[in-house]
Amino acid sequence: MVLQNDRKTLSFDHLSELEHGACRVSGTEHHSSDASPQASRRDFLEDGSKITMLSGLVLGYGTFGYIAGRYLYPKDTSEKPWQYVARIEDFSPGESRTFESPEGVKVVITRRENTHESGEFFALSGICPHLGCQVHWQGNEKRFFCPCHNGAFDLEGNPTLGPPQKANQSLPRYPLKVVRNLLFIQV
Repeated sequence: MVLQNDRKTLSFDHLSELEHGACRVSGTEHHSSDASPQASRRDFLEDGSKITMLSGLVLGYGTFGYIAGRYLYPKDTSEKPWQYVARIEDFSPGESRTFESPEGVKVVITRRENTHESGEFFALSGICPHLGCQVHWQGNEKRFFCPCHNGAFDLEGNPTLGPPQKANQSLPRYPLKVVRNLLFIQV
C-alpha cells in the first residue's frame, strides 16, 4: 500500500505492521510511540484543560466553603461601634439633646458640668419602659420625666415616681466617651 502526499511518499510494508504500530517512511522505520509535534500539542492541550478544570473546581468549592463557613460561624457582633454625637462645646451645662442612632434607638444625652470629661455626660434611653412614651430631661429638677403617666427617673435612670417606680422599670444606660473634644456613644 502506498500513500502519496505532495511532500512525501509513505509506504507501508504490511498491514500487520500497521496494526502493530510500525511503518516505513523513506526507508526508515518509525513506531507510533515516537512523539510527533501534533501529538505533543494534543497532549499539552489535554493536560492544560485538565489542570484548568481542576483549578476551577478547587476555586469554586473553596469559595463555597468560605461563604458557608462565614454563614455558619459569623463574627462576634457583641462589640458595638462608637458613633459620633457632637462636639462637647455644642453642649452647655445642664443641656440635653435627643440622639437617634441609625437603627432608630432614641437616646437622651445630658451634660452635667463643664469638665471636658466623659463623666460629665450621661446617656439614657429616650423611651419610657412603661408604655414606650418619649421621656424628656428636666434640668431644673434634675430628672427625666415621662408625661404619659407622670413617670420620673433620676440621673442614673432609676425610677422615682409613677408607674415605672411601681414596676421597678429603669431607663437603659448607654456608654459615652470624649475623644479630642468630640463626644461618642456606643448604641
